[in-house]
Amino acid sequence: MSLHLQFLKSSGPQHLLDRARGTDCDQESACSAPAPRMAAGERGRFPAKEAMVDIDVKAKPLQPHWYERYVQPCVAELLGSALFIFIGCLSVVEDAEGTGRLQPALAHGLALGLTIAILGDISGGHFNPAVSLCVWLVGGLNIMMLIPYWLSQLCGGMIGAGLAKAVAATERYVNASGGAFSSIVADEQIPSVLVGEIVMTAFLVLAVCMGAVNGKTKTPLAPFCIGFTVTVNILAGGGVSGACMNPARAFGPALVANYWDYHWVYWVGPTVAALLVGLLVRLLLGDWTIRLLLK
Repeated sequence: MSLHLQFLKSSGPQHLLDRARGTDCDQESACSAPAPRMAAGERGRFPAKEAMVDIDVKAKPLQPHWYERYVQPCVAELLGSALFIFIGCLSVVEDAEGTGRLQPALAHGLALGLTIAILGDISGGHFNPAVSLCVWLVGGLNIMMLIPYWLSQLCGGMIGAGLAKAVAATERYVNASGGAFSSIVADEQIPSVLVGEIVMTAFLVLAVCMGAVNGKTKTPLAPFCIGFTVTVNILAGGGVSGACMNPARAFGPALVANYWDYHWVYWVGPTVAALLVGLLVRLLLGDWTIRLLLK
């Protein structure tokens, strides 16, 4: 019996493996001896703490550079506003006979859609103080950036209007008041113009908030939806108020052409519309991250 057990021990798989390697052991204790423990000094050589630190660092999201957070968006708003208002003013000054409101409508809408598509990922593509106000109200813009956005948009409006004056024929520029809004010629028109500006700006700002800010309805087609909104507003309401919808669009040419008649209307109307739409989205239309009630 003991011989049989000894034969089984010697013919086990570990014994055969040791013979194949040429390291056969006669003593079981020598083959099964545990590996020597690592000295304390050797254990300190392995950077366990450093590995944990690396894991923690990789888990934290990378913060963008301060330039990309604060300066670059303002530069994009300045450039986009200048390009958009330059095209808008020039389309009014150089409006071909017989096209009516079609040329300004297409020029404004296409220019706005393109600038939003190009620069929207940097700043959000507002190019309009009323849009920035409403986007801030619904939580899509840091309050620290609201005033810098307004200043950038107004400066862009001045640059765009100045460029339009530089390239346009003098006679046409004077006849068109430099692209400034001159629809109001009497006080009796103020109520209808004010209501028209509020409704048309509300339509535009609603398209921005629901198409580009609200998570439930956000769409990659937002730039062109916003541009089309401007186009249809000008086609429908251009004869009522000029369809400004943008205080920067009104301010730039008014300053360059020195035309300030009833200029305040084009600030009050868009501002009231931005406040109304911001309240509407916050209370009723926004998704659960934006809506304040009935979550």
